Amino acid sequence: MNTVAIDHVGASIKPVRKAMTSWQKWGLVLVVPYLLIFVVFVIYPVGYGLWLARHPASYERLFADPIFFRTVINTIVFVVVSVNIKMMLALGLSGFFLSTRWWVKILSVIFILPWAVPSIPTILSMRFMLNPEWGVVNALIYRLTGLDGPNWLNDPTLALSLSMLAHIWKSLPFWTLILLAGRMVIPAEQYEAASVDGASMWQKFCFITWPSMRSLYLTSTILSMIWTLGDFNSVYLLTGGGPADLTHVLATLGIRYLRLDQVDLSLASIVVALPLVLPLVYFMMKRLSK
Repeated sequence: MNTVAIDHVGASIKPVRKAMTSWQKWGLVLVVPYLLIFVVFVIYPVGYGLWLARHPASYERLFADPIFFRTVINTIVFVVVSVNIKMMLALGLSGFFLSTRWWVKILSVIFILPWAVPSIPTILSMRFMLNPEWGVVNALIYRLTGLDGPNWLNDPTLALSLSMLAHIWKSLPFWTLILLAGRMVIPAEQYEAASVDGASMWQKFCFITWPSMRSLYLTSTILSMIWTLGDFNSVYLLTGGGPADLTHVLATLGIRYLRLDQVDLSLASIVVALPLVLPLVYFMMKRLSK
């Protein structure tokens, strides 16, 4: 009888919910505006874009466009070549800028400027310099050789190569700084001990520098690939996708369709880039979670 009464009393007891503190309430009030901005400016546009690109007919028309397959090839070449050259240069230059000489410090400030200044004036200035008629580059070639320079942006291969050069020039300082920070945390005692043992510069790099920076380098490479896939400025500002729409990448192809008033194809061209982006994002998050 007593056991039943005790069980009945215990069943009637409910956990008491603690009231929110004033700090918790203020935290909720401050977070809500950011959540609303995220919903309005991120979730809604992305969801609406996917809704507009839901029709299979849009992808059939997209795949039937010969420029699309040329764009996919351009994108792969652009990402693979640019990222590998950029990261290898950044790795080498990070060792150069590790020097404490005064002139190296001054040079490092000049080196950072392309990344620090806005993209529009810098890349447009490159476009003006490469103008075949009155550009600085062809004028210099004519002054030195007496020959007319090439039409730099009228050849698809050359124009895409120059777009990759612009991308590398613009983003190289950032990745150099990232890898330079990675080099600076390596204890100097390891290099001193290696010097005592008679290790060469290459041996120091292989057995000290690279093992210490390998994880940072691979993570930076994956992140650089994600950002390079979305690089719009380097191609569109320099070549505009020309000549004859032969230098487009997936980041700029959507603008071409928008100019042709083909919104569904524009959004479909963005959706088809997801199979390239999502695996990179997955590997990136997996590495950061370690």
